[in-house]
Amino acid sequence: MKFITKIILALTIFSQVQAQTLKGNKEDINQIIENTKEFSRYVMASDYKMIASSYTEDAKIFPNNTIILEGEDIIKYWTLPKGISTSFHKITQTEITVVEDTAYDYGYYEGKTKQKDGQISSWQGKYVIVWKKVKGNWKMHLDIWNNI
Repeated sequence: MKFITKIILALTIFSQVQAQTLKGNKEDINQIIENTKEFSRYVMASDYKMIASSYTEDAKIFPNNTIILEGEDIIKYWTLPKGISTSFHKITQTEITVVEDTAYDYGYYEGKTKQKDGQISSWQGKYVIVWKKVKGNWKMHLDIWNNI
């Protein structure tokens, strides 16, 4: 195996066995965990309407190697070209902290994209999400990530 592949594998294994730190109201934490799982399902289903509903109205995203995106640009970012799909998407939270109507979590993400020619590419990285409670539901407000 290449050296970088070994490092990525080690980081993935470490992130999966690392203990999770949860601070705050248990119901809020459980809703954030469930909303995160739903977001991954929306990404894999290319359900752009539900991806959009996962964010606050004034949300910002900070994708790797690009400017800060907001509004309709968030959906444009998540919209894949025809023939390309996300076959796997998973977020592994290392820590979730809830303080009143704001929360943050950070950890690692991983996924697989199926290209038009059928080839599968894998990717992974680290992220931080700031959540806001909007009308009783936790939504992503600031979402930043970059590749490992």
